[in-house]
Amino acid sequence: MMLLPCKITNFPYFCAMIFQLNDDDCFFPPADRANEDGLLAFGGDLTPERLLTAYANGIFPWFSDGEPILWWSLDPRLIIRPGEMRVSKSLRHTMKSGRFEVRIDTQFREVMLHCAQTPRKDQDGTWIVEEMVEAYCQLHELGMAHSFETYENNELVGGLYGIAIGKAFFGESMFHTVADASKVAFYHLHQFLVQNDFKIIDCQQETSHLKSLGAYTIPRCEFLKEVKEAVAEDSLVGQWGSDNVEPLFLHIKQPEKLHFRVYDTE
Repeated sequence: MMLLPCKITNFPYFCAMIFQLNDDDCFFPPADRANEDGLLAFGGDLTPERLLTAYANGIFPWFSDGEPILWWSLDPRLIIRPGEMRVSKSLRHTMKSGRFEVRIDTQFREVMLHCAQTPRKDQDGTWIVEEMVEAYCQLHELGMAHSFETYENNELVGGLYGIAIGKAFFGESMFHTVADASKVAFYHLHQFLVQNDFKIIDCQQETSHLKSLGAYTIPRCEFLKEVKEAVAEDSLVGQWGSDNVEPLFLHIKQPEKLHFRVYDTE
């Protein structure tokens, strides 16, 4: 990809543009300025403040080793609304069998590492690079990132992780080493979010696995509106698998409309 700097003054829409983030602040361009592939910006860092600012504004990082940090906002966006999960007969049977145990926030790093090692269709490597693992583990330590883990005979066999801001949960990745283990983890996440009055689950990219659980796409403009409302509510901060949680209001920075360098990617 060849990057050619372009001078701008009033931040119009560019279908083939990518914005360079400033290193001295955590502001982002508006998510709806992403190009047709969903790519919005590059640069910056993975500090907790920048990550929380990104997710609260409908943006997420996705890059591979050797690449700069790339920031995305896809259109359309895959979501599940709490209360709308599709539970198949086979999954209900698995849940009733008592075969699996589910724990919350006990092995966050291990869940991320398992997700990183899971082969993905049409992907040669993983976007869950070491830098990402350390950044999200820091968010977990701050009580903002969470894992739901499935165990069989006390062995970790499935799970998922994501970030919670306000009443929105931003799912990042899931894995399983035995059938249905990730679906069981998702079921328990879904039930937890319903019980705590969450409004939306961001699933990011469309996959058959997530669609089988009831996920569907909505236009980015609708997604951004719903997320803005959801993140304006108190966040449930702490270790979700314990009583050590408390509501906390997070003041999230809004996107900036100026002061970004813009590059032509054509």
